[in-house]
Amino acid sequence: MVSIMPAYVTAKRLLASVFFVFVSVQSIQAETFQIEEAHTSPAGNGYLLNANLSFPLNSRVKEALYNGVPITFVQQIQLIRVYPVLGEWWQWRSNIWSSEIRYVLRYHDLSQQYLLHSMETQTHRNFSTMESALSSMGEIKDLSLPPQHTLDTHNLELRLRCYIDLNALPSPMRPGAFLSDKWDLASDWYEVAWPSK
Repeated sequence: MVSIMPAYVTAKRLLASVFFVFVSVQSIQAETFQIEEAHTSPAGNGYLLNANLSFPLNSRVKEALYNGVPITFVQQIQLIRVYPVLGEWWQWRSNIWSSEIRYVLRYHDLSQQYLLHSMETQTHRNFSTMESALSSMGEIKDLSLPPQHTLDTHNLELRLRCYIDLNALPSPMRPGAFLSDKWDLASDWYEVAWPSK
């Protein structure tokens, strides 16, 4: 009995530690921007991009939004031409096209509405909830990719990511935002597959 108890206690502590790490990782992932799904489809002599992005905001960013601070979200899209120099071991990568879709989200206290401004189209939309504004912003529908760069998709990578533009925050907030991990909300690069021919 004496030899079994220490092993039981050690196993219990190990399981508790593993559970704590799992919960910590899940909570970190819950507050990280994600590219949920993205795909291309042929259209004429080019391709269209469709994607779903999620923007879970933590309490710090929500508080700033509620206090009238405009938050700028960026969706960055790139076409990368890959030139194999030594097969898969060494490759030269060249960014041949890049585009950004920028949105500014702000809360209007008087109307209790969330205002979403598209910097690309210079249009405004109002939403009654923050979630509906973020959901609308997270839909990329039928974005036309430049056909002059997509004629040959062999060794061509299409990737996208999303993040908050900290440089667009009001000047007094920027130093604290750059130093705080609460404002470090960005997705990883997501590589989009080309449709099989």
